Amino acid sequence: MLPNKEGQRVPTVTFRTRKDNEWKDVTTNDIFAGKTVAVFSLPGAFTPTCSSTHLPGYNELAKVFKENGVDEIVCISVNDTFVMNEWAKDQEADNVTLIPDGNGEFTEGMGMLVDKTDLGFGKRSWRYSMLVKDGLVEKMFIEPEEPGDPFKVSDAETMLNYINSSATKPKVVSLFTKKGCPFCAKAKEMLTEKGLDYEEIVLGQDITTRSLRAVTGGTTVPQVFIDGKLIGGSEALESYLGVA
Repeated sequence: MLPNKEGQRVPTVTFRTRKDNEWKDVTTNDIFAGKTVAVFSLPGAFTPTCSSTHLPGYNELAKVFKENGVDEIVCISVNDTFVMNEWAKDQEADNVTLIPDGNGEFTEGMGMLVDKTDLGFGKRSWRYSMLVKDGLVEKMFIEPEEPGDPFKVSDAETMLNYINSSATKPKVVSLFTKKGCPFCAKAKEMLTEKGLDYEEIVLGQDITTRSLRAVTGGTTVPQVFIDGKLIGGSEALESYLGVA
């Protein structure tokens, strides 16, 4: 049975990382001392659930975590620093610190190192999350010991609900634009002024005109979706936001 480390201190480990093409040692003291840190650990970078849901979930809710007393969000995986750095770029995970536990020392110290040789992975981390305050584990969410790769309790929403069940989650905003479009620039400015983060999808780069029509019903830009609802162009967005 995987151990629950609530009430215990995290292992003392030095992680070997690369920043600006130079080696940099990062210690657990650097990460946790004097801070409240939300940690999630997963089997591997670039793997399906980790890339589609686990990391994006924490990255998208990072602002809400910080509004509710979390100083930093950290992802730890038994991967080397080169892999973790490339994964961070691929995921555009600017709100999460990705830490490479290449030798599995931290994961082993947490009692979460498991054998994944049947998948050709070797030793990897079991999926879990925890809230750590000044190096002391306050809460852990450990995935059930079931076959496969369960993902039921270590997600960002479960952790946020533990921290503050009344926390207000950000609106999900998608913005279809085209380079050089002044109305698109206006829409982005309005969203920024209202403090709304958005995903920008560029016509001719990320999407074709045909696909834009299939999604929005039109071919003009900008087209704004908020929480899955089509708002429309810049004038419709201005009305929705109540911009004077």
